[in-house]
Amino acid sequence: MSAVAAVRAFNRFYTQKIGVLEEGLLHSRYSLPEVRVLWELAHRGVATAKELRQDLALDAGYLSRLLTALEGRHLVTRKPAPDDKRRVLLSLSARGKRVFHDLDVRSAEEIERLMRPLDAAGRRSLVGSMQTIEALLAGDKPETEAAPLVIRDPRAGDLGWIVHRHGVLYAEEYGWDARFEALVAEIVAGFVKTYDRARERCFVAERAGAVVGSVFCVAQAKTVAKLRLLYVEPSARGHGIGRRLVDECIRFARAAGYRRMELWTNSVLVDARRIYERAGFVLVGEEPHASFGKALTAQTFRLDLGA
Repeated sequence: MSAVAAVRAFNRFYTQKIGVLEEGLLHSRYSLPEVRVLWELAHRGVATAKELRQDLALDAGYLSRLLTALEGRHLVTRKPAPDDKRRVLLSLSARGKRVFHDLDVRSAEEIERLMRPLDAAGRRSLVGSMQTIEALLAGDKPETEAAPLVIRDPRAGDLGWIVHRHGVLYAEEYGWDARFEALVAEIVAGFVKTYDRARERCFVAERAGAVVGSVFCVAQAKTVAKLRLLYVEPSARGHGIGRRLVDECIRFARAAGYRRMELWTNSVLVDARRIYERAGFVLVGEEPHASFGKALTAQTFRLDLGA
């Protein structure tokens, strides 16, 4: 499905879901444009027709008809501006305020009903996705990018999510088959079974309540640590998250008393290799192999952590 088709499909789904195709919004006698005008006046207090037209991107003639209809229902009042009689100020009448309050309460109840089946994580995901859509279409920086990055220990469900995202991303980006996901699952399971907090850690990167990356530091020998399973979500790349995760691993390994850190990767993972090299890792070995349905070149990197 193309991007255009996907957006159109979402529009059809969402407009039907929130009931804007009904003759009256929220089972009322008022249309969506009329309710939007009431909302603007309720939150502005007063406004001119020009201000409403610009902010709502409405045709002047259409807005004029909307205002005439609302005034005829005794919801909107007009009066000259005190400082300029030529300017007409629009505001809600006492009846208009009561009608808007009723619609506002109904709208909140409808949205709450819509979200009722979702748990806390689902609600956060829904709101975050909506904020991202709004920011992208407005040309602004998404809130998820502006939110502070948190590096933390894994919580319940995070390790399964890490396995899942590795399987999805490496299949989409490199065409690796399910054997890679199986390998990741084995590595994560082994980490949990033999976990030694003093010598091993998983670092999870979180932004705006969502996991955007992770990395593992595990014991390979008494004085050798191994960096494993670095990943960053595509939507979060380009902001230094991978570098932050690798730096956290290195700091931890030094504090835990390791003298050397190693990692195993593949040559096709170019962006990851750049992160490792900037952190001081040196390539010490390469070997061709056939894994995950592809012909690959394995690479071993090493970093001296000092005495």
